[in-house]
Amino acid sequence: MFTLDDLLHPITPAQFFADYDDRKPLHVPAGDDRRKRQVLAWADFNAMLDRTTTWSANTLRLMMNHQAVPPEQYCTTLTTMEGAIPRPVPAKVEMLLATGASLVANDVMYLHPPLTAITAALGEAFGARVGANVYCSFQGVQAFGTHYDNHDVFVIHTEGEKVWNLYQGRAANPVDPLPDNAETRRYFEQTRGPVIQKVVMKPGDVLYLPRGWYHDALAQDGGSLHVTFSVAPLYGRILLKLLDNAAMQNTAFRAYLPPASRDGGAALGRRLKELGELLAALSASPAFLDEVAMTQTQLVARPSGFSLPERKPVTLCRITGRPFPRASTGVQVSYEWMQFERQFAVEDAVARFDFVSEADIRAGVEAALAAGALQRV
Repeated sequence: MFTLDDLLHPITPAQFFADYDDRKPLHVPAGDDRRKRQVLAWADFNAMLDRTTTWSANTLRLMMNHQAVPPEQYCTTLTTMEGAIPRPVPAKVEMLLATGASLVANDVMYLHPPLTAITAALGEAFGARVGANVYCSFQGVQAFGTHYDNHDVFVIHTEGEKVWNLYQGRAANPVDPLPDNAETRRYFEQTRGPVIQKVVMKPGDVLYLPRGWYHDALAQDGGSLHVTFSVAPLYGRILLKLLDNAAMQNTAFRAYLPPASRDGGAALGRRLKELGELLAALSASPAFLDEVAMTQTQLVARPSGFSLPERKPVTLCRITGRPFPRASTGVQVSYEWMQFERQFAVEDAVARFDFVSEADIRAGVEAALAAGALQRV
């Protein structure tokens, strides 16, 4: 299992969160740590590409001169059980690579075990949705011009060398993507500021960039391969959605607002003040904290772990009619489902309630067994 400690070594997670997280870039040279060098070798990447039915025009992209190569130049449309899919043609991809294109393989986090392990570790550490893309480029070819990302970035360089330019400019907590056009590229060049650090990435090196940090990169000495992990935690906007759901359970938020034309708007002003105070109390409540925490947990994907022909054991339980113990909001929701089902498999509860950690569900079951609310079948 790859952990955040493994990824950052010799920097500790405590040092990272104290000095770098959302503050400034961090370059961690590989040193004598060979494990990070072996995250994705050329042979691994070639094997991934050879799984041709995995790819579409959305997941396998080619870039040339800072622009995306149109899919019709390297894809053919195939009719599958899922409909028409533009499928990359290996020979066409190889031809474009030979003429100077760079290759981007998107959403690869579950196509190679080390990438899956790192994705899970970053998701747990940041309470975030994590994605992984592979970038393959060649000497003197720059796939992307200067830009910033709307999420934090962890880069693991695995083959060849690449020079990264880190600029002084940083966008303030960007969340919405800018259009990919010449105007945006000019804007980036005008606002990036001077280069403040040049980082030569070698196999096994790790680079962290906070979201919004302007950068670009150029391969050196032949082929270059790196994996970029995007780390996107929740931000303040999610409160508007969650508060909307929670507030509608209170009749005050379902009542009509007084018209502004009445008494000079005084009644409307009072009502808005009252509703604002209710929202403040709601957002500060322990139950709402649990709601946000569950939403964070839901972002963290649970990697699959098939072990066929062995099948996982099924733990059957049934309710007894006795009261369930007090529990966190997420476990309480699972308790309500258990009472409705009357007899159930614990593993089914784990699968259904993916916004609650498996450990919490199982601990909740054990607590209910101890309280006599459940019994094993």
